Amino acid sequence: MAKVVVDAMAMQRALTRITYEIIEHNKGIDGLVILGIKTRGVYLAQRIASRLKQLENATVPVGELDVTQYRDDIEHDAQDVDPTVTVSKIDFPVTDKKVILVDDVLYTGRTIRAAMSAIMDLGRPKQINLAVLVDRGHRELPIRADFVGKNIPSSQQERIKVSVSEIDGQDSVEIIER
Repeated sequence: MAKVVVDAMAMQRALTRITYEIIEHNKGIDGLVILGIKTRGVYLAQRIASRLKQLENATVPVGELDVTQYRDDIEHDAQDVDPTVTVSKIDFPVTDKKVILVDDVLYTGRTIRAAMSAIMDLGRPKQINLAVLVDRGHRELPIRADFVGKNIPSSQQERIKVSVSEIDGQDSVEIIER
């Protein structure tokens, strides 16, 4: 059984609020780059960048980050002893930049830890801030989001499903009973 907790309009409002918070926190967008964690984080990052362009009349570079090989909670092939970051469409340096890392759901913190390791392999940013659409709690690592669209308390028996129109045909967040 699924329960919709965020509809398309609420998602748009949450992303707009996150965008304003990013501008305020950084006192503008100078030196800012955005990295979306594949898959849905990339689309959310592109939406935030689009809104930043509307508000600040400047383009912020957006990249896609695949953290699969940096995960410590999935099995890797024995040949993957030297993991390399798999990044597509990143044509800018992160060294000395203010990186906004974007993901759909913050849960245990392990994806974010993996993303930070991947970013550090690309260079040394001035700072890294985390923007998430949903924070569901249940952290296993001391990681917190700087910008949160919606806090959704959930049990570990529930699953949070984020849908984005670019790949799912609709924008929504659902809680699904397992």
